[in-house]
Amino acid sequence: MSVVTHRPQRTNADRVRARRCAMQAVYQWQLTGMDLREISTQFACSDEFRGADPDYFRDLLHGVGKQVDELDAELTQSLDREIERVDPVELAVMRISTFELLHKPDVPGRVILNEAVSLTKKFGAEHGHTYVNGVLDKLAHRLRPGEFTGNGS
Repeated sequence: MSVVTHRPQRTNADRVRARRCAMQAVYQWQLTGMDLREISTQFACSDEFRGADPDYFRDLLHGVGKQVDELDAELTQSLDREIERVDPVELAVMRISTFELLHKPDVPGRVILNEAVSLTKKFGAEHGHTYVNGVLDKLAHRLRPGEFTGNGS
């Protein structure tokens, strides 16, 4: 007899919530240097986390934490300033988006960019979304050229 485990079906909205929580968690990590497991536990227990895809949240948070040097090296090629001078909210969004562009091929690049812009509009500086869009557009064209060539971009 086999045991069937029931995993709830995840929707795009679950990933949107997971990205939002991951952005806030990465922001917290950047500012405090707290242990990622502790931050992850805090978010998992919060009301805001309800409805988020927990696996996607953990992938993003821990992926950024483990690969921050690789992500920053990729980002730096598209930035017009030193990474230390980038607004912390914008940096958190761009690190997550860079991680997704590199390691989540099942997520279309346009979705990643649109989500990054939405998060920055909600949490970032007044015109921060314009900067994030420009940086990530350059990065996406370089990292995923097949998705962005020949379609007017």
